[in-house]
Amino acid sequence: MNSNTPGFPELHAVNDAAPLGKVPMTAFSQFDLDPALHSAVAELGFETATPIQAETIPAMLSGRDVIAQARTGSGKTAAFGLPMLEGIKQGGKAVRALVLCPTRELALQVSDAIRSFATGLPVRGLAVYGGAPYPPQLRALKEGATVVVGTPGRVIDHIERGTLKLNQVELLVLDEADEMLRMGFLEAVETILEALPEQRQVALFSATMPAPIAKVAKRFLVDPINIKVESEALSVDHIEQCWVRVRQHRKLDVLQRILAV
Repeated sequence: MNSNTPGFPELHAVNDAAPLGKVPMTAFSQFDLDPALHSAVAELGFETATPIQAETIPAMLSGRDVIAQARTGSGKTAAFGLPMLEGIKQGGKAVRALVLCPTRELALQVSDAIRSFATGLPVRGLAVYGGAPYPPQLRALKEGATVVVGTPGRVIDHIERGTLKLNQVELLVLDEADEMLRMGFLEAVETILEALPEQRQVALFSATMPAPIAKVAKRFLVDPINIKVESEALSVDHIEQCWVRVRQHRKLDVLQRILAV
């Protein structure tokens, strides 16, 4: 079924890849998740998991670190979002989970998606990203957020200000790690990883695995499960790209019409 919630692609039946050597779990009802999460998933109309979800959710629920090669549109937000919420479902004011995204747009999409799944749980989420005013983010952090989704630069800013404390983080997700490398965030990502507690779970998602990302994974992840369920090349070739020729002063109007459709 399709979902209108940002960050969640269409979900399809899984392929014949078996998670952790077992029979593949094709239905969300088969995952060992809190009833509130099952209810939220059902409300969103999701029934079957994508291949990356079928492999990643059981692996993360087991508490293992994970390296998952997943391209855009594979369903990775739910792949890490559901087990993440399962682990922190009791909520609390301290930041217990942190998701790093390369762009403001992706951070907002992931935050909205996680919020949709967390319906019925006492979990508060917050998106922090550059280009947005500080006061609302500062107020929200002071009030307490169980999950923070943010871009590396703004997360570093809050850490240095003392407004974001990572001493109780149980899970870190690196979303689109190769994009963070391409955009020059690798040093910031390493700084954030170094600030985490020694006992924590890390999930790294990346469409490709360039040498610098592999080096980060080797340094910061402990005995990770490697997941790659798609036999075809992990790229953006599956995304149809189009362009429209318009006059300069009409660009915004045309874009708004396209988004409305």
